[in-house]
Amino acid sequence: MPKLCQEFCCRFVRASRQSNDDHLTDITKPCYKATMKSEHLKQARLRRGYSQEQAAALLGVTQAYFSMLETGRRKPSARLARNLMRTYGLPPTVLPVSNGPKNVTPDFLAQELASLGYPGFAHLRRSGLRKVNPAEYLLSALTQHDVEARVAEGLPWVVVRYPDMDFDWLVPQARMKNLQNRLGFAVTLARLAGGNDSLRQPEQALAESKLAKEDSFCKDLNEPERRWLRENSSEQARQWNLLSDLRPDMLRYV
Repeated sequence: MPKLCQEFCCRFVRASRQSNDDHLTDITKPCYKATMKSEHLKQARLRRGYSQEQAAALLGVTQAYFSMLETGRRKPSARLARNLMRTYGLPPTVLPVSNGPKNVTPDFLAQELASLGYPGFAHLRRSGLRKVNPAEYLLSALTQHDVEARVAEGLPWVVVRYPDMDFDWLVPQARMKNLQNRLGFAVTLARLAGGNDSLRQPEQALAESKLAKEDSFCKDLNEPERRWLRENSSEQARQWNLLSDLRPDMLRYV
């Protein structure tokens, strides 16, 4: 389980002689949190068999700057973290997470789910599609009022596929947005369908702040649908005070 990492509020800094090694993030990206840890950088480099000189050259930075990244004296920016992910073949969980507002569309949700490897949207994958951090994707999707059914079915898959996502960031963010029941439901389904008991920890953390208010799993329901689901919601949905018939055995790609 990742520990809380330092929060970085991005400041747009202009200096007369800015080094290319700085890779500062533009203020138009309101706030981001670096999730890549320095010890993971060294481990990933050694697994690839790179020297510091070789890795620095591949990333387009100096060896001195790269050494500071590996010792934790500097943190990689969003752009550099993406380069590190590609160079080392790391999962998208190492990408920074942003809590800035996003214009989320149904196409965005489907395409980003495809970029994370969801088999149900394999036909949407294309080269050059930018991946996002799975935790950030989940938060964006769970915020929506009416998510397409195939996307909603894919949300527990994200938890199954990326159980090492930064729950230390995601759980508080979900609480601030009153999404703990939706996230808890996705985690419960993922734990049961994937058989991963390590998910009990975030599940319990979410249960401690569970909301009593009735909600749906990202679906805008009319009154007849609500009445039907009050009688036919799954055991897991009832556990989280949600109206949904989604069950672990319905997750086709887990």
